[in-house]
Amino acid sequence: MATDDTPAPVEHLEIQAGPHTYDALACGPADGEFVLLLHGWPEFADSWSAVLPALGAAGYRAVAVDQRGYSPRARPPRTADYAVPELVADALAFADSQGAGRFHLVSHDWGGMVAWALAGAHPERLKSLTVLATPHPDALNRAAAEDPDQHHRLDYVRFFRRDDGAAETALLADDAARLRAAYAGKVPAALVERNVRRLSAPGALTATLNWYRAPESVISVPAGRITVPTLFLWGSEDTALGRLAAESTGEWVDGPYRFEALEGASHWLPEEVPDVVTPPILDHLGRHHV
Repeated sequence: MATDDTPAPVEHLEIQAGPHTYDALACGPADGEFVLLLHGWPEFADSWSAVLPALGAAGYRAVAVDQRGYSPRARPPRTADYAVPELVADALAFADSQGAGRFHLVSHDWGGMVAWALAGAHPERLKSLTVLATPHPDALNRAAAEDPDQHHRLDYVRFFRRDDGAAETALLADDAARLRAAYAGKVPAALVERNVRRLSAPGALTATLNWYRAPESVISVPAGRITVPTLFLWGSEDTALGRLAAESTGEWVDGPYRFEALEGASHWLPEEVPDVVTPPILDHLGRHHV
């Protein structure tokens, strides 16, 4: 790929997938290898704002999407509409809309859960898989069952899964103090403010929490074994996802695999340490661009 230190300009896109319209950000030449970036909770496409320009400058066509529930025009009403198979189908539709057959997939947090599931079910679509923070679902499931510490780290998920409105009320009370606290001071203040504003819109927070509520149980995300080339980056100070699950993720990867523990980094890798995560992402994409 081309090497250019000049950041690529960010474009705003609208992507039509099925009955829904998704807002997206893009960088890089239209004919570059396609890279799809999936955000987590409570994030949007602009969580990748410091990563996208580097991918574009390297010659990739990088697109980050406000996913289902996050884009105002892609907010179906039923909890079941946010099941993982629906989210996987969305990701494939995003790539299809840009004319990408096989593509690179980069993900963080809940986007990582979607990415593991997509890679397991549709390996023929991926040139490479990159996951930030999120262990393979089966590794996380096993760790939560065997390790009391990991089990309790997921107490917030159990709270979010309540469908009585308690989570929404708690997160938005006192000028969204609890929602703001979720970022643990690791995300730029201006981005936190934008996130809070967007998630305070009527129905927005419930739609994003439906990602947690749609699965049958806390970590029931079907992923299977992974055969595509995989890069997994995890921060040692991640308060939700512990070391046991992170270090055992490779047991579910049969393809080429690289794991890096980023000592001192938190859960919020794309926003907190973009200069740390971008070089290994670019290296990974460059090794698997055929």
